[in-house]
Amino acid sequence: MALDKAALESLRRDRDPGTAEYRPRGGSRRKLWYVLAAIAVVAAVLAWRSFNSAVPVQTVTVESPTSASGAVLNASGYVVARRLATVSSKVTGRVAEVLFEEGAEVEAGQVLARLERSTVDAQLNVSTSSAEAARRNLREIEVRLADARRTLERNRSLVERKLVAQSVLDSSEAEVAALSARLAAARSEVDVAMAQVGLGKQELADLEIRAPFKGVVISKDAQPGEMVSPMSAGGGFTRTGVATIVDMDSREVEVDVNESYINRVSAGQKVECVLDAYPDLKIPAHVISIVPTADRQKATVRVRIGLDQLDPRILPDMGIKVSFFEDGAQPALKNAILVPANAIVTEGEASYAWVVRDGKVEKRAVKTGAATDGQVPVTDGLTDGESIVVDAPKRLRDGATVELKAAT
Repeated sequence: MALDKAALESLRRDRDPGTAEYRPRGGSRRKLWYVLAAIAVVAAVLAWRSFNSAVPVQTVTVESPTSASGAVLNASGYVVARRLATVSSKVTGRVAEVLFEEGAEVEAGQVLARLERSTVDAQLNVSTSSAEAARRNLREIEVRLADARRTLERNRSLVERKLVAQSVLDSSEAEVAALSARLAAARSEVDVAMAQVGLGKQELADLEIRAPFKGVVISKDAQPGEMVSPMSAGGGFTRTGVATIVDMDSREVEVDVNESYINRVSAGQKVECVLDAYPDLKIPAHVISIVPTADRQKATVRVRIGLDQLDPRILPDMGIKVSFFEDGAQPALKNAILVPANAIVTEGEASYAWVVRDGKVEKRAVKTGAATDGQVPVTDGLTDGESIVVDAPKRLRDGATVELKAAT
């Protein structure tokens, strides 16, 4: 019997995907995993792009300590030495030998040079001989006076016994008196002769030119064979000095302050000095005094500044820049690098800053002082000229790429 196809089709039942009887094929399951993997890859790519995309940040440049705020006045001046002397001889003479070179350290009383002494030696020999002759003459008078006194005693005894006339006694007394007077004169002559010897020795000592104080020789002004004199003589052929000595312990700074700003300066005020030759050398100092007079031509007042620390690199006549600070200002503000307070991030007791280098940021630990007027003194961790981030975004990470934007 033939099958009725229409009847068979009416008996077919479609499977509902929502029923338990529905089972997806293996190919459909693989497609589902592919879709989930693609979603994960897209999410990873988006996360990578988000991490490596440039983070817009605001930056500022770290200021040099000398240009940092806190100074009420800046001025320029020079290093000077309060004790500086051009050493000369007490007498005019020819230089026999020079015993120093420039840069030598000398002690007080050290012999620097000697003048020729032949003439003075001859004069001293004459004075010594005169003194010796005076002493011999004195000795002769002393002997004659002793003999005259013995004769006087004998004649007095003879007169008492009336063996000789009174005139003999009178003559003996006169002789003793005369010799006593001659003895006193001879003693004076000896004193004068000895004084002449002492004068000759002093003249001999004056031929040695000595350092008046401990210091450093900065100039050699005479050579052997040249004439030197304590006063100008002989035109340009006579030297008035053999050396210039500086007491390096007396170094200080002199600056001319415009009289319009002298009210910002006071005795004892804290100062920071920077040599033109060594801009990285920061020298703490203080105001010694304000010279009580003004220069009407320049409208300035001179201020003396004492150096708290003496350094061998500080030489007389060097140019120097000076910053005057307010009384009571924190030392950290004067001697440290100042940065905006919002550039420092604090985590517990640690502080750090975001330093920008080659388009990336570096998280760097720093040491800071107390904030003042919106600025924080950084004593360690930052150097002059570096760029740091202010108001750092929370998503900023060490090594992240940043887009620099000047701080407003």
